[in-house]
Amino acid sequence: MRTQVAIVGSGPSGLLLGRLLTAAGIDNVILERTSKEHVLGRVRAGVLEQGTVSLLDEAGAAGRLHREGLPHDGFSIAFSGRLHRIDLHGLTGGRRVTVYGQTEMAHDLMDLRNSDGATSVYEASDVEPHDFDTNAPFVTYSKDGITRRLDCDFIAGCDGSHGICPRSVPQKAVQHYERGYPFGWLGILVERPPVDHELIYVNHERGFALCSMRSHTRSRYYVQCPLDDRVEDWPDQRFWDEIRRRLPEAAAGHVTVGPSFEKSIAPLRSSVTEPMRFGRLFLVGDAAHIVPPTGAKGLNLAVSDVRYLFDALVEFYREGSEAGIDAYSAKALARVWKAERFSWWMTNTLHRFPETGPFGRRIQEAELDYLSRSEAASTAVAENYVGLPY
Repeated sequence: MRTQVAIVGSGPSGLLLGRLLTAAGIDNVILERTSKEHVLGRVRAGVLEQGTVSLLDEAGAAGRLHREGLPHDGFSIAFSGRLHRIDLHGLTGGRRVTVYGQTEMAHDLMDLRNSDGATSVYEASDVEPHDFDTNAPFVTYSKDGITRRLDCDFIAGCDGSHGICPRSVPQKAVQHYERGYPFGWLGILVERPPVDHELIYVNHERGFALCSMRSHTRSRYYVQCPLDDRVEDWPDQRFWDEIRRRLPEAAAGHVTVGPSFEKSIAPLRSSVTEPMRFGRLFLVGDAAHIVPPTGAKGLNLAVSDVRYLFDALVEFYREGSEAGIDAYSAKALARVWKAERFSWWMTNTLHRFPETGPFGRRIQEAELDYLSRSEAASTAVAENYVGLPY
């Protein structure tokens, strides 16, 4: 089998890239090691930057998002028993974010791919990219016990940090930057209305908390917890007691408790791989970078990578120019590092670290008090949260 672009990974970035390429008349095949049901069963982020929504519009994949997504014009930060609202819409000239689950986005893109008749191979095992340092790369994989070969012009590695594409790049040609965090997020999903119509981020002496949502009737909550905690250590009642302790009294009174139907603990880390291009192989999204979820940047960074790569491939096939391909890594990384910085700032400002101590707590309080009183500081946060320009 032959195609123009082989896409490894059927998450949102692989599906979005595939949809854009198909609409542009560029043939592509998606290879995914798991089942379609497994992909759709992943519970992930749900805060979309305006640039992400715009690219989904361009792909013709935003119809249900506009019907069911929740536009947010701001969010709040709770600290010292009070709330400060960041007016995203007012501070950024009318920009906003939209709450829409990553799973729903993937579902929409899968449906479009099916209607397009584009090829996706699920449960493809032993996927491996070859000869991507030449002009004739190819990918091998196994399906139904048979080893198959997919010849292509380019390979897009959209298969995450543990995927085969990032593991296939020559280690002597790559630089890894990484920062681990000494805590995790315990998160639950519950079929109850959210505390507020917008997100609330919480800095508290007992640790970080976040009140989020997936819809008007489904809420997503998180609390900072030790890395060695287990889900079994957190029955629902303990979780509800803890998040209400961390919220200001007025907000805590609006928490509607109920049985959780999903509960998990996620570690936090920041990482970047440089470069993001190796010959005819491109790393996209989590295959190249990870951010802590505090700044809501992970999925949005993957989408901006797709923007840059798609534009580069269109330029190659329509104009015969490799300028965009050559510039892909530098363009993507310039935006990645700014998002890494913002996510790092949010994480450091809102969480309690083992070394924070009394001095560190007062610095956090001063930082947040300054933010609440300075329009310039709030504007900087708002600009980063809605997403920097591509």
